[in-house]
Amino acid sequence: MITIWVPKRLVEVDLYNVAARSPQALAQLSENSYARRVQYAAQKVRGSGAKIVMLTGPSASGKTTSAHCLAKALVQQGTPAQVVSLDNFFKGAAYYPKMPDGTLDYENLETLDLPLIKQCLRQLSETGKTELPIYDFATEQRSAEVEPIDLQGGVCIVEGIHALNPELTGLVPDDQIYRIYAGLREEYCIDGRRVINTQDIRLCRRTLRDAAARGRSPAKTLSMWDRVLDGETRYIKGFKTTADFLLDTSFTYELGLISRLLGEVRRQFTLEGHNAELWDETARRFEQVDPLPLELLPADSMLREFYGSRT
Repeated sequence: MITIWVPKRLVEVDLYNVAARSPQALAQLSENSYARRVQYAAQKVRGSGAKIVMLTGPSASGKTTSAHCLAKALVQQGTPAQVVSLDNFFKGAAYYPKMPDGTLDYENLETLDLPLIKQCLRQLSETGKTELPIYDFATEQRSAEVEPIDLQGGVCIVEGIHALNPELTGLVPDDQIYRIYAGLREEYCIDGRRVINTQDIRLCRRTLRDAAARGRSPAKTLSMWDRVLDGETRYIKGFKTTADFLLDTSFTYELGLISRLLGEVRRQFTLEGHNAELWDETARRFEQVDPLPLELLPADSMLREFYGSRT
C-alpha cells in the first residue's frame, strides 16, 4: 500500500496577516480545507476495504476529534463507522509503570490491557461485534459495566497515542487494517526564517484548552510538556512512517485565535520560573501575528476541542 504523505509547508506571517484582513473568508477557507482532507481520508479508508482504522497523533494534534470527523465522513459516504478510544483500556493507576523519578508513566504502553485489546480487535475483525470496557477517569479504575458495539458491516476507528504501535496493529490481519497519523503540517516564518513550528501550536492548543475547559493552570500543563514530548518520541513518532495516510490537522486562521488568547491567559494566571519563560517565549513567537476573534469558530469546527469553551 502506498502511503499518502503530506510534506510540511512554510507560510510567511506577513502573508497570513494580509489574508486575515478578510477574517471570515480565511476561516472558511481553513475549515473547508480540513473538511476536504477528512473526506479524502474517508475515501481512502473505504477503498482499502479495511474494517479497523488505527488513528494516532501527538498531543493536541486533534486526533480524537478528527477520529469522530472521519467517522461522520464515512457515514456520509455510505459506510457505518464508530470510534473506540484506547483510553477505555487503561488498567488503572495501581498498575501503571513508573518513571525513574517514581512518578507514574501515563503514556507507557503497559498502561493498557493488551490482552483485552487483542480480544476486542479480533472479535471486531471477525464478527464486527464486541464489548468494550469503560474507564472511570475520576477514580482511575475500570468500571464494572461494558459497552456493546456492533459495526453493522462498517468500520471501527481506534484512536489513541499507541494506535500505530505494532503491538496493537499486529493484532489484526494486515488487509483488515488502515493506519492514519494525524498531525499539523503548516509552520510560519518571517522573511524565510521559521518562527512558529507545529510544536509551538500544539503547546498553545493544549495549554489554552486545559486552562479553559479543565480548570488546569498553565503552570501544570507547561510543567508536563517536556515529559509529553519525551513520551511522543518513545511511543508515537517512531511509528509515524508506518502510516498509510497522514491527516493534516492545520488551520491557517488558528494562528490569529492563538494570538488573541495568549495575552488573556497570561493575565489570568501567575507563572514563575521555567514555566513563565516557556510561555513568554512562546507568546513572543506570535507577536507579529494579527489576532482574530473567537466568534469565527463554526459550531462544528475541529478546533472547538481546544477553544470551544471560550466562545
